[in-house]
Amino acid sequence: MRFSWRRFAFPWVFASAAAACGGGAPPVVSPDGVWQATFDAVPRADFNRAAVALDLPLFWNEDADRDKTLDPNELAVLWGPTETKEADWVSAKDFTPAFGRAYASIVDFVKNGPKFEGLPAGEVQRRKAVLRELDAGRPTLVVSDFSAGKASEEDRKVVEHVLAAARLVEKMYQKQTGTLGLAPLVPADDPASRRLFYRNQGPQCQAPASKGDVNCYAIPRAPGEDPRVPSGLYPAELQKNPDFCKALAARPDARALLDPFVVVTGEGDALKPVPYHRAYENDMQAVARELDAAAEAITNPDEASFQTYLRAAAKAFRDGRWFEADEAWARMGTFNSKWYLRIGPDETYFEPCSEKAGFHVSFARIDQGSIEWKEKLDPLKQDMEQALADLAGPPYAAQKVSFKLPDFIAVIVNAGDSRDAFGATIGQSLPNFGPVGNEGRGRTVAMTNFYTDPDSVSAARTQASSLFCASAMASYTDEAAPQLMSTVLHEAAHNLGPSHQYAVDGKIDSEIFTGPLASTLEELKAQSAALYFTDWLVDRGVITREKANQAHVRDIAWAFGHISRGMYDESKHPLNYSQLSAIHVGFLMDEGILAWNAGEKAQNGTDTGCFSVKLDAFPAASKKLMGIVAKIKGSGDKPGADALVAKYVDAPGAYADLKKSITERWLRQPKASFMYSIRR
Repeated sequence: MRFSWRRFAFPWVFASAAAACGGGAPPVVSPDGVWQATFDAVPRADFNRAAVALDLPLFWNEDADRDKTLDPNELAVLWGPTETKEADWVSAKDFTPAFGRAYASIVDFVKNGPKFEGLPAGEVQRRKAVLRELDAGRPTLVVSDFSAGKASEEDRKVVEHVLAAARLVEKMYQKQTGTLGLAPLVPADDPASRRLFYRNQGPQCQAPASKGDVNCYAIPRAPGEDPRVPSGLYPAELQKNPDFCKALAARPDARALLDPFVVVTGEGDALKPVPYHRAYENDMQAVARELDAAAEAITNPDEASFQTYLRAAAKAFRDGRWFEADEAWARMGTFNSKWYLRIGPDETYFEPCSEKAGFHVSFARIDQGSIEWKEKLDPLKQDMEQALADLAGPPYAAQKVSFKLPDFIAVIVNAGDSRDAFGATIGQSLPNFGPVGNEGRGRTVAMTNFYTDPDSVSAARTQASSLFCASAMASYTDEAAPQLMSTVLHEAAHNLGPSHQYAVDGKIDSEIFTGPLASTLEELKAQSAALYFTDWLVDRGVITREKANQAHVRDIAWAFGHISRGMYDESKHPLNYSQLSAIHVGFLMDEGILAWNAGEKAQNGTDTGCFSVKLDAFPAASKKLMGIVAKIKGSGDKPGADALVAKYVDAPGAYADLKKSITERWLRQPKASFMYSIRR
């Protein structure tokens, strides 16, 4: 299970781009298109936005000397589908001719806009829609430096092989989503669509404002053509039935067909499960070779646990024994390795039935900051389990818990199912299946290097101030600590109370609630627990009431952000975090904790209508909410779960209109779209 946080940033303003670039002075370009002037012709934000539209693997990381000029040491080269070296763009301490040509194209794009000459009207509409989709994301960099002198030769080799494995995993994930064979259909002269296809891992647009645009697609298509891409995990013919997931669940061989680690093949009644390591055999073998090579590169005895996991993961890619690899992975942690790597199939949110595990890579370095939270919460884990058991009531009974509290990690690269078009996962508890997960021996992590850049911090405050009244904003903080605490509590809660593999009358939650609702309910449980345990920790003197209030206001802002994404994707598949957020905000309004003051100005002084928060009454409301959700999970109460969705997610009326207002204000700014740069 994972915890996602999505913020948004300042809008791109291109109407005045020419003025910002120095008026109408013609650019100095050599006959072969190489830029010959100083690199101050476009502002940093415009450079990064144009580089996305032109599908250039370049990012102006920061204007370190604040001279409004791009210097070679300020350029980052992005990790992507093909290998691109920094030396291709920067040579010694100067830019290469290749970069000069790229910069000239960026200046031309910013000053003169995209070129559509000779294209049919429909194709022009499509390409403009693609550019709007790209503009909905603010390029946001995550950079790691493993260059010579900054990292050992051993570490450099490990990184090289893990990144090679990550590219192969991206290919397998596209096979799972059914999008791999579509990439060649992107027009060769359309770099914006090529970038959209890579960023979104398919042709579909994903920004809230673009999802309903029939023109927004990375591939030209005929009018009326269904934009949905059939999943690669089930036969295409089977998916013509809109209720095919329910039909599979009703079959006598449902457990075999809906096993998380198989592809369903065949047709009609002759369906059969094919294990991943057979369905994707060539790619799986290639990943295994890279992981074995990474293990072979390790000579440092302090990394023995990491080396063991690399070899176990390689074996799992060959023989499908994922649970054996989990055992080696669970033995890693803050105190015995500087690395964090999770590679394999895990989460199920991405596919229509929410049953199959998606291939992904999360590669990171350990951040020692987690030690403080381990010291705070380790003695309390069993008490936390008992607290949820008391709220759930019979038939649930407290279990003995032995899970590890979150490791803090600084991400190097996310790939496959972990690489989102917008935003990023900031917490995750794994594995979801098998003995390690079922016995509470899994690992939980919190990602500490997302949304910490100054632009993201400023953007988050701007958005919050458009929806909160001044009284609520008094408890808002830019510090990362309150949100990090919520992430820790959310992820810990996936290991507490009635969880993913907990059974009622022999049925686990995916069988009781069905896949998508089960996923929403588990995330609702975890985030409700984050609210509840925040106040619980105050009662035990672990944190102050001030810190709890700051966390609650930030958690409400987090919910606003997810509400703005809509409740369903274009295939009517539930968006788990959006739905739990709608339930939280609606419930807190019913309890009088959140109040919409229609005539009061928001804290920004511009918007009329804002939310106040009754923080002194929050503890009682969070406990009541946790009790409702824990009882539903613990007793297998599907009608109770359906009622929450019906009331707060799907019902029309005043709350539905208010969700539209939240969405309008939150989406004034583009979402963070993360990119990765790994210097080697």
